[in-house]
Order: sequence, then C-alpha cells, then structure tokens
Amino acid sequence: MQLATEADRPLVFPARAWIQPHPMKVILSVEPIRYPLTGIGRYTLELARNLAQLEAVEELRYFSDAAFVDELPDGAQAASATAPTSRMLRLKRQVAARLPFLLNIYRRRVDTARQDTLAGKGDYVYHGPNFYLPQTDGPAVVTIHDLSVLKMPEFHPPERVAFMTREVEVAMKRATAIITVSDFIRHEIAEHFSIPLERIFTTSLAGSADFFPRDEAVTAHVLATLGLKPGGYALYAGTIEPRKNLDRLLTAYEALPMALRKRVPLVLAGYKGWNNAGVHARIRQATAEGWARYLGYVPEEALPHLFAGARLFAFPSLYEGFGLPVLEAMASGVPVVCSDVASLPEVAGDAALMVHAEDVAGLTAALERGLTDEGWREGAVTAGLNQAARFSWARCAQETANVYRHVLDLAA
Repeated sequence: MQLATEADRPLVFPARAWIQPHPMKVILSVEPIRYPLTGIGRYTLELARNLAQLEAVEELRYFSDAAFVDELPDGAQAASATAPTSRMLRLKRQVAARLPFLLNIYRRRVDTARQDTLAGKGDYVYHGPNFYLPQTDGPAVVTIHDLSVLKMPEFHPPERVAFMTREVEVAMKRATAIITVSDFIRHEIAEHFSIPLERIFTTSLAGSADFFPRDEAVTAHVLATLGLKPGGYALYAGTIEPRKNLDRLLTAYEALPMALRKRVPLVLAGYKGWNNAGVHARIRQATAEGWARYLGYVPEEALPHLFAGARLFAFPSLYEGFGLPVLEAMASGVPVVCSDVASLPEVAGDAALMVHAEDVAGLTAALERGLTDEGWREGAVTAGLNQAARFSWARCAQETANVYRHVLDLAA
C-alpha cells in the first residue's frame, strides 16, 4: 500500500469548513496528562496548549475523570497530594481489569458519572485523545493512536487487552470522527473496523521543542551524572517491552566488533516494562561484558541531553502508531537507525537508515554503518533536522481544529 507522505497528504474536508469560520466550543479530556509524561500524555498536553492559541476555538474546557478542571495538570501537581489520587485510580483500574465482573461495574459507574457531567453540553465538540469516549450530547472526536492491542495482543498485558478492546469498540460507535497520528494507522483502522476513510483524519505529532542539537560542552555535565560522555554511546529510548524488538537489537549489537561495542556501548533508557525478564537478563550480561547499560527511567529534564549526546539512535520496533522518539532523535541532530514497519517510514522519511524489523544481520550492518560511516552520518544529521522541522504541534492543533469544524458542520 502506497501512503501519502506527511507533507503531501491532503486533508479531506468539505470546502465550507474554511469559507465561513465560526468560533468553536471544545471539551478536551486531559486525563492522559499524568507525570512523568507518556507519549500520549505529551500529545494531550501539547494539543491543549496549542488549541488555546487558536482564534477559532472560542472556549476550551478541560475534562478529567468525571469532572471539569480549571487548569492543565503539571509536574508540581504530580508531586503533590493529587498524585496519590491518580495512583489509586490507576490501581483500581488494574484490579478491575483482572476481574471481568468488576471491570463491567467500574466501566458502568465511570461512564454514568461522565455522562451526567457532560449532559447539556451538546453545543460543544468533545475530544477524547486517548482511545476512550464517554456518551455525549454533541459531536465527539476520538484519537486512536494505534491498534496494537487488537492486532498484536501478545505484546500487551492481558488485563490491558481486555479493557481497551471493549473501550475502543465503544469509542468507534460513539465517535462522529476519528483522529489518528499516521496514515498507516488511518488505513489500518478503516480496514479493521470497516469504517469509511472519510471518517478518519490524520494529524501528525511533533517533537518537543526541548529536543535540538546541543554542543558537547552543554551536554557533558548532565551526561556525567548518568556516567556517560557525549558521542560515546548508542541510544535506545522507550519502554522495555516485547513490541520494541529489543531482543533482536541486543543480538545485532552483540555481533558488532567488541572494540566498537566497548568504545560505543548501547544505552537503553525507559520504563522497566513487562514480559521482559529475558531482555533484562541479557542487558545485565552485556553490562558485565562492558558493552551495554540500562538507565531505567530518565527524568524529563535530562532526556533531551541524553538524546543530543548520543552517537546513534536505534529504534527497531515491531509496531508503532507514530514513533515519536525517532523524530526527537532527528531534531537533536542524531543519526537514526530504525525498522521499516508500520508508521516509521512516514516519520523518518529518507533521513534514517531503515531495515526490516526481523532482519538481525541487516540491523547489525546498519548499526555499524551508523556508528562508523562519517559520510553517511553527516548527511543523516542534516536530513534528520530537515525531516523533524516538517512536523509541529501548531500544525497538529490546526489540523485537529479542522476536524472539530467538520463534525460541528455535520451536526448543524
């Protein structure tokens, strides 16, 4: 299937969506904004900030759990008394998800509470940015970031599969329009749910402005706290989970010459994840041999320095809805090696060295070239910076507002 590139892709809207613009009233769920931020949390936060800057959005209200909130959550709040409440809510969900009858009770109660709060707001468009939609009186938009839970359930804990499968199906029935973050996922949603493409819209993500090239003198101090030196490591950043294909990454890196591995060890950063005992055991063995390290979760303020200081960024994932770390690495001026699956070709364009996700020998060759071929590296840095510059949160917000306009016109 030949998909349009992010720059060339037309937005499919009726012409009247631009002829006579009128102010819109929007309710945005900000529940995904929980610190430390996940990719979906970052998307929701940036969307909220940028929607607030649009003249066409007359009123923007934030909705969390089953109530309206006056301000966006921030890191300070996460460290305050609100954090235990969020942790308790997540714990309740996890417990309920393991027991089907409790899951149904939890779903009904939360849905009823949300529906009651949203009653009488039919003149607003409601946007659920994280797969879920409550019942609303007006038009509703949902963002579906990927279908990995449905297409690759073996890559997720069973309780997550059970909970999200039901919620995504409900959201599809309730949504006036669906937003997704890549053309690959747009077509995948249309095929899986037999939904016309005209109901699904792509709004590409963007990297944080915190990711940009940094001089070695700037990154050295932060990296020293992590036991690293600028240009002295290859980086993977993301959760340690089966979908990220890290077992093959370790095998491919282990096939590099030992001198190269020790000079430029593989550094892995991110949440510990799940179903990964074998991967963590391999990382420990590689650490003992001197060619790999696991940093765990890296604080948000240090992460841009970790990216900018890497000699190479490796991301061999088996499936991605978008692949934001690839874009962040490119924006940081770091060459990228990644797999050629799902949405990653859209994100990386021609700037990355791409290999098939299951081709271990090809991955080894790409890693070696990415670490040693100075000619390719120089070109990849320039191409990556240009590619990253094509994406912006302002554009994401404007494209999202165009979807709001579309569903409001349909309801008129």
